[in-house]
Amino acid sequence: MAQQIALLSVYDKTNLIDFAQGLQKAGVRLLGSGGTAKKIRDAGIPIEDVSDITKAPEMLGGRVKTLHPAVHGGILARSIPSDEADLTAQAIAKISIVVCNLYPFSETISQPNCTLAGAVEEIDIGGVTLLRGAAKNHERVSVLSDPTDYKEFLDAFTKGQGDVGQNIRSKLALKAFEMTAKYDDAISGYFREQYASAELPADKLAGSVQRLALRYGANPHQKPAQAFVSEGELPFKVLSGSPGYINLLDALNSYALVKELQEALNLPAAASFKHVSPAGAAVGVELDETEKKVYGVDDLKEPLTPLASAYARARGADRMSSFGDFIALSAPCDLATARIISREVSDGVIAPGYTPEALDVLAKKKAGKYCVLQIDPTYNPPAIETKQVYGIHLQQRRNDCKIDAKLFENAVTKNKELPSGAITDLIVATLALKYTQSNSVAYAYHGSIVGIGAGQQSRIHCTRLAGSKADIWWLRHHPRVLALPFKKGVKRAEKANAIDLFVGGEELEGGEKAQWESLFEGPVDALTTAEKKEWAAKLEGVSCSSDAFFPFPDNVHRARKSGVKYLAAPSGSVMDAECIAAADEHNMVFAHTTLRLFHH
Repeated sequence: MAQQIALLSVYDKTNLIDFAQGLQKAGVRLLGSGGTAKKIRDAGIPIEDVSDITKAPEMLGGRVKTLHPAVHGGILARSIPSDEADLTAQAIAKISIVVCNLYPFSETISQPNCTLAGAVEEIDIGGVTLLRGAAKNHERVSVLSDPTDYKEFLDAFTKGQGDVGQNIRSKLALKAFEMTAKYDDAISGYFREQYASAELPADKLAGSVQRLALRYGANPHQKPAQAFVSEGELPFKVLSGSPGYINLLDALNSYALVKELQEALNLPAAASFKHVSPAGAAVGVELDETEKKVYGVDDLKEPLTPLASAYARARGADRMSSFGDFIALSAPCDLATARIISREVSDGVIAPGYTPEALDVLAKKKAGKYCVLQIDPTYNPPAIETKQVYGIHLQQRRNDCKIDAKLFENAVTKNKELPSGAITDLIVATLALKYTQSNSVAYAYHGSIVGIGAGQQSRIHCTRLAGSKADIWWLRHHPRVLALPFKKGVKRAEKANAIDLFVGGEELEGGEKAQWESLFEGPVDALTTAEKKEWAAKLEGVSCSSDAFFPFPDNVHRARKSGVKYLAAPSGSVMDAECIAAADEHNMVFAHTTLRLFHH
């Protein structure tokens, strides 16, 4: 067997001498570049310079050392006749071991006095080429990019009499590929910050960018923060304001929801998001006169468009939770929708477009600081998504399942009649669950979420929470609620909170009670338990969907208390039969789906 050749070119010289000495004792011929060769030679270990085989000196202040056919031909050559012939013709010897790590780019740019010119000089060219070339040819070549691998390699090299085995070469190649990928990511991230402007021009209409600087991360102390794509441009533009990290989490999740709602039902859709879960979501089903009062839009001068109706329903599902929401619209925002948004307390809106009149209204909100995002409706995200938790990268296929009427065809109860309105509501509820922090259960009625229980560890707690929200939503339709004598000038948010306190039955005392009473023209008697019970019995035909199976029939019984007639959930519980029996007891329709929808 011909003598093996190792090429060593490292910035981090940890354990270098011991490793070089081990290779030399094993009969390996050593080649080195620049400072690497000098350090090994100074330790009394025989080593040749790379220039001995390239017949060319290092040049350009060290920028060119190993970039030569004599080096890369020796690394990339395969054990096939044509490659062997090329090596013989050019008098090139095979290199079977490459030891290389890279200039400290990340460490350099982290220094407070780092300049652009200084960062540029720390971009390794030859080292990356060595690593990628050796890793590409790892069927024959061993590539060591991490000093911590030296000992294991030497042990295997000695034991295998010069052959460490394919498993080790494959593992080392993967590490080299990951090193170059991380290195390239650091470089692109740095220049993205340097060159991809996040500043808005004077007319407040941002152009397309690859990177957007954010005010901060999930919390103010989490700086810096940014949003970016590695290819092309961001699929949204900032028309007004400045989004934060959670704003974008809400915006992108909520837009994905409303886009799917419109595609599934061919109706404009809207969502009200808080902390990456919907507080409400709805499609553009026309509001009747009572609903206009309940949702607080009966005084609008503009006729309610289908999109405006969708947002009125979404915002009105759970007004307390929607306070300070982020809004998503599936269709271009019109003036009527903008009018509703303009008078609610919210953080921002995302939509595929805005009429000039609507944008003019929204751009004035919060003295011009209201966040208005315009998203490209043709944007399709990559199939694979990655997130990082505690330094660990997790990767999965994006949840691109389609939710339509076919999902609810397997009715497992005696009653199998699903009217079209119930199917619409089940689609709305199930799609909302797709974008709700799990565990989650959603109730829907007239094309709108009316109660959602998100992020609970127990399924029954989800069902109870969603049901209690649906109960409050329905009590807001009570004639006595609609006739509450609010004083002139009471703000919308104060009215919403006062109504929730009124229908919730919470006992008020002291200053809180006095504050509540001060909102009305005269004394207001609370709804009695009997009145609430009588009114609750009037609600019928609600749909309920669960993101995973119901483990016990108590979920079915609780849903029924809030007017649920139609249920949808995956099968798979050992208690499926008992849950079906509970649904039959109430003459409900229960559809078993084949789709679990956990979202984290």
